Amino acid sequence: MTPADLSRTVLHAVRRAVDEDALRAPVPARVRVERTRPGGSGDYACAVALQLAGPAALPALEVARILRERVAAEPGVGRVEITGPGFLSFTLDAPAESDRAVLAAVREQGLAYGHGDALRDEIHQFHHAREVRAAVTAQAVRRLLVAQGARVRTTCEQAPDPDWIRLGVTVDAYGTPPTPLTEIRPVPAGATAGELLERLGPDAARWGLLRAAGHDRAALGPELLVQGEANQLFRVRYARARARALTRGAAALGFTAEAAPYGESSTEPAAHGASPAAQAANAPYDRAARPLLDLIADHPGVLLAGARHRAPERVARQLEAVAHAFFDFHDSCPPLPAGDEKPSAAHRARLAIAEAAGTVLAGGLSLLGIRAPEHL
Repeated sequence: MTPADLSRTVLHAVRRAVDEDALRAPVPARVRVERTRPGGSGDYACAVALQLAGPAALPALEVARILRERVAAEPGVGRVEITGPGFLSFTLDAPAESDRAVLAAVREQGLAYGHGDALRDEIHQFHHAREVRAAVTAQAVRRLLVAQGARVRTTCEQAPDPDWIRLGVTVDAYGTPPTPLTEIRPVPAGATAGELLERLGPDAARWGLLRAAGHDRAALGPELLVQGEANQLFRVRYARARARALTRGAAALGFTAEAAPYGESSTEPAAHGASPAAQAANAPYDRAARPLLDLIADHPGVLLAGARHRAPERVARQLEAVAHAFFDFHDSCPPLPAGDEKPSAAHRARLAIAEAAGTVLAGGLSLLGIRAPEHL
């Protein structure tokens, strides 16, 4: 069960409680679930009972009890606890199946993994100054919102800078709107689009403009062009390219990815007398893969939050975290056999995780308007 699946499950429980007259309250348009914080209980937590307590004229603990029995009966949910003043904490059943469902969703949806229709009823109109950072930010916010089903229109104070097109920016109209519109107005970049394109090129320029929060100054120095670990854009794109290289390498060795039940067929006993490398390839890798799998599962929620809060920097930081976890996983659990090793179920499962990470990185970069090359 993915976080999005769990959110829908809780929302379904609310509807059931209302339909059965166990709860008299308006059904919310969506329910937010979050990973449990350190020291908390379960895998995920939700504050929907506190949200509904007032409208239902019931204590939050009573609302939580009404919802707990309905959510606990759903497939994929192992345990539901009530904590604090009325929080619901969920422990998912069979994490191996949950991981496999996430990997299958990434494979099926491809670059659109994390897109949805949560904002399908929303219409937004944004207005921005004739300034490159405002224009690029407005365009990225538009992409994020459209990916969640919203309809978006952008306007500019004056005729757009012709160089914006090379940065992937277009506007629907320009001039002073007849009524005030929501403004996208980050700290100005201090340079024109043409200057940034000449110094950095389109990809590095967009990353620099979007990586920092709008109220912070954008870092637009030559470090964005450094081909090394210190440059987060390079690290993200290299992780994507490395994931694609793993797929090509596996094909050359005659095997493909398989989202096997995590922790089951992902660990095969090494043959008697196998080399240390072969034994390492078949060793359990839960600890090394868990952070990466969690980040992949969280990706849809990050995209939705980035859209709702008009914060493309959240997506950029998520991609950095995925790239970091990818390299940790890759180094601890190589997806490709080495030396005389034969491809095993462990390698196929690892490759599935690596490919999913590469897809998430490419999809996130695409939403930011940045290319994700397969070779670096």
